[in-house]
Amino acid sequence: MLGIHGDNAPINTERPAFVWTIAGSDSGGGAGIQADLATIQDLGCHGCSVVTTVTAQSSVAVTLVEPVSAAMLMAQLTTLLSDLPPKAIKIGLLADQTQVALLADWIASFKIHYPSVPVIVDPVMVASCGDALAVDNCQDIKSAAKSALDFRPFKGLIELITPNVLELGRLTHSDVSTKAQFAAAALALSQSLDCSVLAKGGDVIFGCTVILDDTHVQTHASTYAQTQANAHKSNGWDLALAEDYLVCRQVRASSKLHQNGRFWLASQRVNTRHNHGSGCTLSSAIAAVLAQGFVLQDAVVVAKAYVSQGLSAAIGLGQGPGPLARTGWPNDVSRYAKINLCDGNFISHYLSQHLDIISDLVATVLSATEQATAQVRIASTPPQNILSHGFKVLDADLGVYPVVSDLTMLESLLAAGVKTVQLRIKTDISELTTTTAPAESDLGKSALDRCESGKSKSGEPQLIGSELEAQIQTAIALGKHFNAQLFINDHWQLAIKHHAFGVHLGQEDLAVTDLAAIQAAGLALGISSHSYFELLLAHQYSPSYIALGHIFPTTTKQMPSAPQGLAKLKHYVALLQDHYPLVAIGGIGLTNLAKVKATGVGNIAVVRAITKAKEPLAAFAELSQAWEQCSLSEELAVKHELDAKHE
Repeated sequence: MLGIHGDNAPINTERPAFVWTIAGSDSGGGAGIQADLATIQDLGCHGCSVVTTVTAQSSVAVTLVEPVSAAMLMAQLTTLLSDLPPKAIKIGLLADQTQVALLADWIASFKIHYPSVPVIVDPVMVASCGDALAVDNCQDIKSAAKSALDFRPFKGLIELITPNVLELGRLTHSDVSTKAQFAAAALALSQSLDCSVLAKGGDVIFGCTVILDDTHVQTHASTYAQTQANAHKSNGWDLALAEDYLVCRQVRASSKLHQNGRFWLASQRVNTRHNHGSGCTLSSAIAAVLAQGFVLQDAVVVAKAYVSQGLSAAIGLGQGPGPLARTGWPNDVSRYAKINLCDGNFISHYLSQHLDIISDLVATVLSATEQATAQVRIASTPPQNILSHGFKVLDADLGVYPVVSDLTMLESLLAAGVKTVQLRIKTDISELTTTTAPAESDLGKSALDRCESGKSKSGEPQLIGSELEAQIQTAIALGKHFNAQLFINDHWQLAIKHHAFGVHLGQEDLAVTDLAAIQAAGLALGISSHSYFELLLAHQYSPSYIALGHIFPTTTKQMPSAPQGLAKLKHYVALLQDHYPLVAIGGIGLTNLAKVKATGVGNIAVVRAITKAKEPLAAFAELSQAWEQCSLSEELAVKHELDAKHE
């Protein structure tokens, strides 16, 4: 039986996540609940709809807008919840302030029983053809365009709001003509509604200073013509890019580094007039990705790539702008936005909270110049300052990649023929002198985080700089002696000083590491990631490999996010398997190794499966043999499939 896109993949028999769209009906089928339901299904979920408004709409005009009654609106919500409770909710067109108030009250009650279900609001006001959609009972369509609904009843109840430039200006009653004003308004909206904001810059009319002039509402067709005629930067914007501003506000299950961050997300602009329903598609795609367990930043970048992909394949159906194409989960990394960290306050605050308690570590690892600049760095080396070829390209896949903290075990593994290994030495004195294995939940954390957790009772970390350096120097010498690829976790300056093969860093470490120095020294670089968002950040540095985790639950410290799981791992592999060696990590052993291999990932990092084994060398040999056997089985399966196609 064929899959959803007509290929030979088997149909997924698992029950899909339920995603609700609370929005208006577009009789032309290109926007509103029609676009939402198509998007939700295309991204692997089951869509349910609550109709707020019925519109008489085509690709060129909106001729009538009629809200449903309050009784009908509430009946839809109550009936659905009793049988098909959502994993995420998208709210689109609301006809009037009465609907806003009713829905806010319902969400407040809903959140008592479903506190973790994300709610996304797309504050739809104007259709793609330029006609207003929200109607305040006795007002006509055009006069309604001059006033915006008040979304303050949603304060503290929603996770994200996604205004375009026109909507952002109306919601904040501010001028958003320049890029700086646009960003300031997004931040103000985030604070006023107590939620994250994705301010969409794709509709910016370059060189136009009447962006908020309601008497001259620009259609998407005229916007397209305007952008074609202005091939230059205007008011801080770059015509070639579609730039969105993401303001994160206490994002659930996100890393501390990103949960309150602000980012510009820049994609190549797709110059097409066929963009009907692009805002509806974006917000419903965000909801669909969130419903499958991804964090908010992940959902935003995946949804933005989905829209970019859909715009590129869009075709005209009527006389006006056509709808976006539905092209499935985006696996082309070129469609994903470049992420620019645009505000370093959250990083500098993070550093200032830690530097005073880890001064010994800073003195050991950072130079005097770096100590002086670390507190104000957003990132020591922005991706654009890394040479275009990136870091050292590894000659072969890593296979089974042991991570150890003990020099004796390291030497034994190297002597047994292990060709890729990581030394991860904690900086607490009690751990330097034991054979305790590094916690897998720690592997993606920064040195700063780990030092704070390794303090003495007095609050000061117990460090011996000379002992740390001696162990790293010895490890590097062993790696060279056995002609192995030895990666040093965190301690990049010592790795450079003693000419290590490579360095492994967590996401937080990127903020205080001189990546250009690592590259200039010719060292390989591995970067940890725990989400799509972090995967894309790592990709921007073109590292030697990217670690993906944690895949399964670990038995040590609590992580800020849930285990990534096999479904997410499969998505990550599909996105970047042709670009880097990808390494799955976290809770991997003999019992689940075959399932990990089935995702297509080429390598696994193991900690306790080796370090906690009675016979570490035998455990490594058994894991390696099992991994190779999985590879052989996979190759045979592919061969049989190809043979069957030719018969």
